[in-house]
Amino acid sequence: MTSVMIFIGLAGWIFLLVAVYLYFKEKKENKSKTIKLNIKEEKPKVVVIGGGTGQSVFLRGLKHYTPNITAVVTVADDGGGSGVLREDLGMLPPGDIRNCLLSLANIEPTMSEVMKYRFTEGALKGQSFGNLFLAAMNGVYGNFETAVYKMSEIFAITGRVLPVTLEDINLIAHLENGNSVKGESNIPNQVRSQNTRISRIKLEPENAEPLDEVIKSIYNTDIIVIGPGSLYTSIMPNLLVGGVVDAIRNSKAPKLYIANIMTQPGETDNYNVVDHIKAINKHCGENIIDIVITNNEVLPKPVFDIYNKDGASQVLLDQNQKQILESMGIKVIECNLVEIKSNYIRHDADYISSIVVNLALSHNYGNEK
Repeated sequence: MTSVMIFIGLAGWIFLLVAVYLYFKEKKENKSKTIKLNIKEEKPKVVVIGGGTGQSVFLRGLKHYTPNITAVVTVADDGGGSGVLREDLGMLPPGDIRNCLLSLANIEPTMSEVMKYRFTEGALKGQSFGNLFLAAMNGVYGNFETAVYKMSEIFAITGRVLPVTLEDINLIAHLENGNSVKGESNIPNQVRSQNTRISRIKLEPENAEPLDEVIKSIYNTDIIVIGPGSLYTSIMPNLLVGGVVDAIRNSKAPKLYIANIMTQPGETDNYNVVDHIKAINKHCGENIIDIVITNNEVLPKPVFDIYNKDGASQVLLDQNQKQILESMGIKVIECNLVEIKSNYIRHDADYISSIVVNLALSHNYGNEK
């Protein structure tokens, strides 16, 4: 802990100076671009709710289609470097926030690589410098919301990133075998080791309050996007914060769920698209999703086998599932969502973003294919 505190202290002062320089440099260089942007046709407002790698990948594509992005991010992470800082410094976990900030950032590639750097030795082994940077900002300003806002300014991000709540929350998973597991990082491992499934996820405390700006954004957006991301550990922690589901349901914007390409071992084993929707409905009530975007591309066998060795399978839609979704009043958009790089499967952020923006502009999702 002492090493972390010393490093954060030094990082706070050194990189605040660097950050101020980058901020004014970017501000000067982008001034003309900003003026041009303001006179263009208005771009749709998009709220993206989630966390983890899926959300940050999607945001990286979305920022090229609209500047009016609000990323609502879970703060239930308690593992890895984020978990260490959360425990040692009593701050909210920075990892998912950091990833979203970097996805929406307009900074030089070198600075981006520095922020992603993970230490390989010593007391800071495994810790991301971006996490330490955000921790330093939190220490300087004494408030996590302000720290995220200031970091957003420094990185000249497109849109904004909001923690879903400022309260210290933890996930509790109630399993089908009757046991309970506390902690986001423990849940998948315990589900697998106990050979069971998740029955229900809850927050501790259950009455966590959302950030006011989160609720305002949901009411004032043109489309609400849930996912992609881990169903129980990235998406649910946002939906379970008080008032969030009510705001989503009462918002006039279409509600879109981006289905995962693969199941997540220890979390959604053997789930299909309908299973994901039913899990959301179980926790949030009926009629929260209007549209589902799902992948219909069968993966190449060599790539599939890599994931299948860890117990993952493809999340694909069949005719029976289509009929079930239609009976629930949910429109389905099927397309090839897959992007494969170095045998690593990701969502095609650019393609999905184009679909989302078109839906937001038209609201005529029944004709979108």
